[in-house]
Amino acid sequence: MPPADTGASTVVVDASAPSSPVTTTAAPAGAHERLEPGRPGYRKMSFALFAAGVAAFALLYSTQALLPAISASYGVSAGQASWTVSAATGALALCVLPLSALSERFGRRQMMTASLTVAVLVGMLVPFAPSIGWLIALRAIQGAALAGLPASAMAYLAEEVRPKALIAAIGLFVAGNSIGGMSGRILTGWVAQAWGWRAALAAVGLLAVACAVAFHFLIPKARNFTPGSLNPKALAKTVATHLGNPLLVRLYAIGALFMTVFGAVYTVIGYRLVDEPFSLPQGIVGSIFLVYLVGTVSSAAAGRLVARLGRRGALYLAVSTTTAGLLLSLADQLASVLLGLVLITAGFFAGHAVASSSVSRTATTGRAQASALYQSAYYLGSSAGGTLGAVAFHAGGWAATVALGLLAVLGVVSITLYGTRVARAERRALIPATR
Repeated sequence: MPPADTGASTVVVDASAPSSPVTTTAAPAGAHERLEPGRPGYRKMSFALFAAGVAAFALLYSTQALLPAISASYGVSAGQASWTVSAATGALALCVLPLSALSERFGRRQMMTASLTVAVLVGMLVPFAPSIGWLIALRAIQGAALAGLPASAMAYLAEEVRPKALIAAIGLFVAGNSIGGMSGRILTGWVAQAWGWRAALAAVGLLAVACAVAFHFLIPKARNFTPGSLNPKALAKTVATHLGNPLLVRLYAIGALFMTVFGAVYTVIGYRLVDEPFSLPQGIVGSIFLVYLVGTVSSAAAGRLVARLGRRGALYLAVSTTTAGLLLSLADQLASVLLGLVLITAGFFAGHAVASSSVSRTATTGRAQASALYQSAYYLGSSAGGTLGAVAFHAGGWAATVALGLLAVLGVVSITLYGTRVARAERRALIPATR
């Protein structure tokens, strides 16, 4: 997910699949030369999508580091405040699939522009929300709008960039996602410490405005896009096929459960660190999200882990690392908590990378829809983890949030063990047939 804020990863509509939800007419081969490093437009395109990624994920998680301040301002519990994050990620999860189909009809560039424009406009209203209900509603609208960006960016790159330059272009977009998610949290933490949480959200809004303006003026026009006609029945059929595939469903569940742990931990950690015995200022709490950089390393290492340990072995290692981090975070020493966050982050990103890459490998047709479904499950896990983690913290403190995380990790282990047994049974069944 690409990294966690890198859930904006692989949503590309597979129009070539037999059950494609969109009917398209292929552009003539070589009709327009594609972009690559050194050619006009490539650098502008790269910076434009990097800026879009920064804006999108700075906005998406803008309230996460501010939850204690929001709770105090509105006089609400951690569970209620957590909905300012969960509503945004939940709405994004629900809208990724339909917006990925709409981008086929109306264009990738148009969808990305519309998504950023709506999200930024809402972002300028968010700091003035008069009540927690209004804040949650605005955040839900913002999350729904942002779903159009990952739904279109990968398809745009696949159509406009030469294949040999595609990985580098996608990497820069994903880097924008990660940096946006991290920098938004850090920015809000320090601004809130000086001027309050409303000023912090306004600062993120202004950052997003600047990024959106840069995107608008830099993004090249699509030259290889051919509009298609929507086919809702085919889309429903493709989705039903994927949801009927037991292996894909297990991968969706694994992604959701990993993200439940991650969402719970990072939604609640601010409450723990501003309270006794740590009593950290808001700016320092926001800077904790620098730990996200660990995820970049573990995501990159996931391929090597799979090559050495196999997919299930890599998942078990990710689970073990996450579990060790959860247990370490129970200590009342700041060093232990920080080390625990490092391990949780590394384990989560490695597990997410293994599960998400396995989805594309498993789906033989309709890969875009398979990836979109994974992304939906992933963000639903984030939404559920944030809310349930906050409710658990309100009821039983950090230990209760850790217990929720351990329960989700146990779910990943159970699913992986079940998948191992199924695979062994299938191999045994094939042996007589090959003799």
